[in-house]
Formats: sequence, C-alpha cells, structure tokens
Amino acid sequence: MNKKVLKIVNVLLIVLVLISIASNVLAAPFEPSSMTGDPSIGTGKIQNVGNDIVGILQTVGIVISVIILIVLGIKYMMGSAEEKAEYKKTMLPYIIGAALVFAASAFAQIVYDFATGIKVA
Repeated sequence: MNKKVLKIVNVLLIVLVLISIASNVLAAPFEPSSMTGDPSIGTGKIQNVGNDIVGILQTVGIVISVIILIVLGIKYMMGSAEEKAEYKKTMLPYIIGAALVFAASAFAQIVYDFATGIKVA
C-alpha cells in the first residue's frame, strides 16, 4: 500500500473510534441487587466435575514434566559440549513451564479465593 492509502485508512479508523466513543447508550436503569437466582439450580456438580478435570490435567502435567526432565538430564549427561550448550538453552523455558504446572493449583486457589471474597455493594 502506498502512503496516501495508509493515511486515509488511519483517519477513517480514528473517526470510527471517536464516533463509537461518543455514541449514546440507551439502556434501562438496572439494579444489580434485584437479580435473584433460581435456588433449585446447584453448582456443586459443576464444581466437582471441574475439580476432577483440573486434578487430572495437573497430574498428567506433572508426570509429563518429570519424564521430560529425566530425558533431558540423561541427554545432558551423555551429550557433547555443543549438545550440552543446546540443552542449557532449552532448560530455562522448561523450568519455567514446570514451575507453572506445579504452581497452577496454588495460583488457581488464590484467584478463586480473591474472586469469592469480592462483595457486591
């Protein structure tokens, strides 16, 4: 594209953004405290299934990360100097990924506790 077309496209995008920001929103007044849920619908089953799925995924992730660590360790011990340098380069992303897999449940629990602690005023 030439510069003239790019300038026209940029001006049109800026005008579009300004129009969308300045548009009116026509919505009825809404009171969040007026929302009530159906007490007969429980979320216990969904939470149990979600917990089972997360537990399985975490276990599989831990097993796979340990197997990969063993394979990389054996390759590192048996490799030449050039191969050892290559394995050192791949170790940092692996270690970060393994730490995320191991810490995923703790991180998810922190997010869950934070989200359930929010009170609607």
